[in-house]
Amino acid sequence: MSVVQRKAMLKAEGFFPHKKNAKGTTIIYSRKHPTAKFVRVVIDSGIGKRSGKVVGNAGVKLCYVNRTKSWREITTEIFTDNKGLVSLIKKVEDSEKFVKTCKHCKAKKFTAKTGNVVCSNACWTAWGGKKKSANTTKKTSQKIVAQKVAAHAAQKGKAASKKKTQKVTPKSQRTYPLNKTTQKKSQKKYQKITAEILPGDLVSVEEIEFNKITHDYTGSILGIVMKTDDFGAVEVNWTANTSSLPEWDMPFTDHYKGGLRRSYRFKVLSRKVEWAGAS
Repeated sequence: MSVVQRKAMLKAEGFFPHKKNAKGTTIIYSRKHPTAKFVRVVIDSGIGKRSGKVVGNAGVKLCYVNRTKSWREITTEIFTDNKGLVSLIKKVEDSEKFVKTCKHCKAKKFTAKTGNVVCSNACWTAWGGKKKSANTTKKTSQKIVAQKVAAHAAQKGKAASKKKTQKVTPKSQRTYPLNKTTQKKSQKKYQKITAEILPGDLVSVEEIEFNKITHDYTGSILGIVMKTDDFGAVEVNWTANTSSLPEWDMPFTDHYKGGLRRSYRFKVLSRKVEWAGAS
């Protein structure tokens, strides 16, 4: 097939030539995908831009145009001769439905230079804040969780020893609530509130005062749950924090006491989770 015939075939299929080819010297053609938004079918025509002659087979691939108008290659480029070009274009277009999609922004994923499959829009950067080292963040969060758990255990130990040494008041001198209603109100005021927090959850933070949400940190604080244990401790890798809330004030358990003046709890973003009183 001559150069004229190959160009005519590409034009008949709805492809238009690009002015530049940043990766080579051949002419690049592209058109919109027939069904997928922001996806383009890209063809390396194999026609030399300077020589005007066929210098190789034609290659077909799919690219996703992200929010910054950058093109991300979401399928591997496949080369073929002139006879199989039209059928190959159809096969590559059909392969779009097998490309993974970001669960947050619905953009197509691509394989980065590091070998990781990531979102074409890089939507995780929209949360703001300076990008921290993954190892440093993980070590810091582990250290903080360990310190909090140790402090919690020490407080329990002190409370237990205090109970053992506490003087028993004679029954005749003991005081009791006026009625059961007062006692129930007191118990309900400081009821234990729990939620199911699982490894892999994408979380933010909520500020609670007297059982009401007074501040939602969604958009300024973001983390990923690394692991949990049977005692309710939650280890989180905080990936972004542009708020004034220090890391030591962030939640580290899957429960808190309701009715307090101020406390902080997790807000799960990746799925629907409700906080409820423990039975």
